[in-house]
Amino acid sequence: MLRVGAIFVVLCMVLIAASAGAVLYLLVGLRAQESMIIAISILTGLAIYNAASNRMRDRANLSSQIADLSRGTADLARQVAEVGRRTAALEEQGDKIAAAAVAQARAATESMTTELGDLSTLVRQLAETVAVHELKFGTIQHQIHARRDDPPQPEPQPAVHQPAPKPAPPAANTSAAARADMIETIRNALEGNRVDLYLQPVVTLPQRKVRFYESLARLRTENGTIVMPADFIGPAEASGLMAKVDNQMLFRSVQVVRRLQIKNRDIGLFCNMSATTLHDPVVFPEILQFMDANRAIAPSLILEFKQSTLRAMGPLETEGLAALRELGFRFSMDHVTDLRMEPRDLGERGIRYVKIPAPFLLGDGAATSPDIHAADLSDLMGRFGISLIAERIEVEAHVVDLLEYDVRYGQGHLFSQPRPVRNEALAGSGDEPVLDDPTDRPRRAVGRTGFTL
Repeated sequence: MLRVGAIFVVLCMVLIAASAGAVLYLLVGLRAQESMIIAISILTGLAIYNAASNRMRDRANLSSQIADLSRGTADLARQVAEVGRRTAALEEQGDKIAAAAVAQARAATESMTTELGDLSTLVRQLAETVAVHELKFGTIQHQIHARRDDPPQPEPQPAVHQPAPKPAPPAANTSAAARADMIETIRNALEGNRVDLYLQPVVTLPQRKVRFYESLARLRTENGTIVMPADFIGPAEASGLMAKVDNQMLFRSVQVVRRLQIKNRDIGLFCNMSATTLHDPVVFPEILQFMDANRAIAPSLILEFKQSTLRAMGPLETEGLAALRELGFRFSMDHVTDLRMEPRDLGERGIRYVKIPAPFLLGDGAATSPDIHAADLSDLMGRFGISLIAERIEVEAHVVDLLEYDVRYGQGHLFSQPRPVRNEALAGSGDEPVLDDPTDRPRRAVGRTGFTL
């Protein structure tokens, strides 16, 4: 709908055009048709003029509005830039405050963390010392009770005209002489390269697939007599020769692992090590250098320590164990005599396997332990990445009972006896270690790995 002003303007233009046409018709004397044409021409000119003036006025108004909008946009851009600058300054100030707060909190808690770590170490050492003393105290009590239970000796009756007894040789001198002979035997075996390597498989249960081997040391005298570890480990540790024995065993174990991995990289090897080796000032640095050069096989070579050895470790042994753990090597614990152990602590020390004798695990001694029940041991250790291995399995009945305890690995004479590896085989280029007496095959312990040991 048109505005009132526009209607008034149109009426005025029509009136002016009509008046001009009437004047031309009445006063000038033009014909009506000519007067009408002139009137229409005047009306058209007036309309064109009005439209042009309105367009110019609208353009001027639009230019003014665009200028105002440009000024407003510029002001808004300046305000946004100012807000961004202030926001950036606030963020920078906030980051500085947060960094300063973190640094203050870290500085405040660093000393407390260090003290807590030292306290944890002291508590762990105290617990290990208490456990060792408990074992010693239990042994002493057992000896005291045994002495009390012994029947009383009859009082000696006076004898007349009896010859005086011959004096017996002192036991201490005999023991010292035997120890000296054993030390000399160990030294000769080391010098003559007669430290033999024996392997015994560790199989999965119930499949009896070979998963690991355990390397065992045997000494061989000049006349071919085999000396078992129970006979030479004590004198070797007392005389400082055990580190050299461990050094040779580690060297040969690395050779065996490399040869086993030619066909199957999943095969692992347990290698026993003594605590005296960890703090030997001459041999242990050489062992660290050698293990550093062979850290590629760290997942397949597991170093094994006794439970009593791990409990009695001092600062030097603990530091040596930590150095081996930093190289990527894992550990195993064997010769378990009780279940007073903390799986979390074992996992933190790098122990990934625990070997427990099957008779002890299935017997009354393990079942009545106040700390851990034997049936829950495998699941509890599995939470901390530790696998349970039952060793010294001699009869089939043990295997059936161990499956109820969820034991996944087994080792013992039921599967295979320890068999020697020929020294020349370690220097050869075959695909697997060559063992003596190939007719002595383990019963149902032929692994799917391709290694028949």
